[in-house]
Amino acid sequence: MSLILNHALASAFLYFRDRRKIVRRNSEDGCGSGRRADSYEVAESLLKLCGVLDWDSLTETIRELTQDCLPNVTDTVVYILNNKTGILESKDGFSHTVYELPKSGLARSVVDSKRQVLCNELSSEDPLTGLLTSGVDTSSPKRTVLLTPILHPQSDRIVCVVGAVCDELSEDDQKTLRLLEKHVAVCIQRLLRTCQQQTTSQTDSILKLCEELHDRDAATLQKKVIKYLQDQTESECCVILFVCEETGQLFFHVIGDRVLDCEVVLIPDSSVYKVISSGKSATLDDLGDSRAELSSKLGFDVRSMLCVPVVKKDTKEVAAVILVFNKKNGKSYSLDDEEKIRQCFRYTLPMLANSIAFKKEYQQKIDTQALLQVAKNLFTHLDDVSALLQEIMQEARNMTHAERCSLFLVERKELVAKVFDGNVTENGEILGEVRIPKDQGIAGHVATSGEILNIKDAYSHPLFYRGVDETTGFRTRNILCFPIKDESKKVIGIAELCNKINGSHFTKHDEEVATAFAVYCGISIVHGLLYKKVKDAQYRNKLSNELLMYHMQINIAEWERLTQADIPAPCTFLKDMDKYISIPRSIPEAETPLACVSMFEDMGFIRRWRIDQATLARFCLMVKRGYRDPPYHNWYHAFSVGHFCYLLYKNISHLDMLNEIEVFALFVACLCHDLDHRGTTNNFQVQSQSLLAALYSSEGSVLERHHFSQALCILNTEGCNIFENLTSPEYQEVLDLMQEIILATDLAHHFRIMKDLQKMAKEGYKKDNPKCHKLLLCLLMTSCDLSDQTKNWSTVKKIAELVYKEFFRQGDLEKAMGSHPLEMMDREKACIPELQINFLNQIAFPVFELLGQLFPAAGPLEDSVKANRTMWKQVKAETQRRKLSSANSLDFFRLKLESVEKGIEEINGQQQGEDNVIEDS
Repeated sequence: MSLILNHALASAFLYFRDRRKIVRRNSEDGCGSGRRADSYEVAESLLKLCGVLDWDSLTETIRELTQDCLPNVTDTVVYILNNKTGILESKDGFSHTVYELPKSGLARSVVDSKRQVLCNELSSEDPLTGLLTSGVDTSSPKRTVLLTPILHPQSDRIVCVVGAVCDELSEDDQKTLRLLEKHVAVCIQRLLRTCQQQTTSQTDSILKLCEELHDRDAATLQKKVIKYLQDQTESECCVILFVCEETGQLFFHVIGDRVLDCEVVLIPDSSVYKVISSGKSATLDDLGDSRAELSSKLGFDVRSMLCVPVVKKDTKEVAAVILVFNKKNGKSYSLDDEEKIRQCFRYTLPMLANSIAFKKEYQQKIDTQALLQVAKNLFTHLDDVSALLQEIMQEARNMTHAERCSLFLVERKELVAKVFDGNVTENGEILGEVRIPKDQGIAGHVATSGEILNIKDAYSHPLFYRGVDETTGFRTRNILCFPIKDESKKVIGIAELCNKINGSHFTKHDEEVATAFAVYCGISIVHGLLYKKVKDAQYRNKLSNELLMYHMQINIAEWERLTQADIPAPCTFLKDMDKYISIPRSIPEAETPLACVSMFEDMGFIRRWRIDQATLARFCLMVKRGYRDPPYHNWYHAFSVGHFCYLLYKNISHLDMLNEIEVFALFVACLCHDLDHRGTTNNFQVQSQSLLAALYSSEGSVLERHHFSQALCILNTEGCNIFENLTSPEYQEVLDLMQEIILATDLAHHFRIMKDLQKMAKEGYKKDNPKCHKLLLCLLMTSCDLSDQTKNWSTVKKIAELVYKEFFRQGDLEKAMGSHPLEMMDREKACIPELQINFLNQIAFPVFELLGQLFPAAGPLEDSVKANRTMWKQVKAETQRRKLSSANSLDFFRLKLESVEKGIEEINGQQQGEDNVIEDS
């Protein structure tokens, strides 16, 4: 009804305006702008108020009336009461900037006194100077600054303040002004009544909407609110962007009437985020470069848009951003549309927020159930640590929607990754076990700090190492790295997740899931490792019983003789005991323990490390008894290896490039390096699923780890600990060195460090570099282990026979198991000369060549290996020439070969010549 009345008044206004124009033309006398309006003109101007239908039009109309009714007006300002905020505001007609009534100055005094104010000049410090610029300096005394309040007819409340700079007001001007005030007050009253009616209608619609918001599903509630907003704002589509409290990211799940499969997160650099920081509405022009992103996300072309932030009533923080798109009929969005959106969310925001909270709680319930299932899955793999670690990686990826996962276990000062994703390089090479220092990199930081680390941009983080990405071709975008702790809060492992699949980075929720998941991981890993220790203990117990049954205790009489005997010089056992040409296997086996004691004494170990002779005697006898009797890997082999270490000590400056404890550890390790050898290879132990393989296969170097374990057993036997007088740090160091040295006898380990050895030989040995010490110890151990290849041809040939006897025994066992042995293990296929030549070329000669490059005093060893290689080549050539089939069996070693006899004569002649030279000198 009020709208009909407004239109009627507007029509009447147009009629009277046209009539007044005719009268005005007839009465116009050509006066300038300073002329005062007559009664007809005032009436015509006041009729304009009848056509005012909104607040923006009212402001402009009041400005026009002021200029029409008052004399010579140069500046005007109009403050109108905002019915929603209760604040008097002035709006710039050009920039649409809103100014609140100043809290001080002339305008404030008018509001406080509710009286008209007239003055000749406006102070330059008054806040109104920016709006009434001509009122600051009036040269004419007849100019006046006018501010008049307009009160509501019923409530006596100020609803408008009009300011102007004009000529002095006459009595007629004052009457016109009072008439203007009354008409403006009535117009404002009418607009307030209309707004109230519209508000009531909108409130009814909102209440009806609220009545329908009874669903628990957040998406369903959003669809209903979105439909309401689309109807009210005449939009084609609407989206509600919620602000995540933890991350501040904007996400949405519903577009119009379509529910997405998963939540979509807007990229952080989107211009929509500016609405959150500013707290002000925005249009499509304000967003600029975000238009393409929005069109892509929404699936339709965005032509027009209104973006309205919605704040929480209690915290005044932005809780959501409402986007309405494409106003129908080509219209533009107005302040009325913005107000409808804000009005809607005054009532619906709590319900929507509660629905999202309910959704999160429900998700937490699902996560809890998932964690229980994870716990079940993890605890079913306690018997296999490798399978357990794989299960942990898979579950971590699934729960956090990560692309890749790596799992590190803490071992002393290192982080070890035995299972991880992306272990294949661009060339197809499979990466093995990864070890990194505990205090380096992202994983190292988490291991030392014990705190979770969420990295949104990996390449910008100072701890991130790009080398793995460059090797594998993988691109790491973001990382979530969390610690795995035991019951005492000690970090036992690190899980590193890479690349969030369904988001720009890992969220706070992912951190919470990872933290909860880490508890189950810690429990399962601790129990898995404990279970492994129990199984290992069982295996060791079986092995110990087996060893105890096989080996007898040492002969007490022999120990007493060795304890009470004077320690002879090494040369009493062999004339050339300290020369490379000496053959330690020529010493009778019964004398070898005393020879070991003699070498301990000659190398200064007994005096330096305060070793008791009785303890040393028992140790040497126990080590001798610790060897089985396979053809090659027996006590004589261990004694020969120990003797060669003694030769290196005597001929290469007492090995002064090493620390004295390193030399000590090297010699002891040489004697113990093959303890309880079974005459088979590591691969055979694994394939036959032996107890040794069950105990050590997960760590690699099965036999080498067993040899070291047996050495520890002997050292821990009462009366055998030759390290008993070392300090605690020295004791730990010598055991660590022994372990590294014995593990270095695995040729697989030798091949892994071959490049480093070649680099060290090229650049030179650096005594102050710990890495050089480790590499040199490994090289010396390998050279001692292969030292039989540096002896004379007769010894080399005998050693080869022993080696192939042992190989062929393993080959026979493999055939009995249904396997196909390697050629060198197969007595029916092995071509011994060719195999020996390959062995010398690929393994033995490079070792002694490196040793000769590092230490010229070791040069004769390289020459000896070359000579023996020449002999094998001659043997191969003669067997091929004579077409001897026995080259494929052990009978080969009993053949009379012309090339062998000739080669021996040449070697003897060379040695005789060298001896003559030595005697002459």
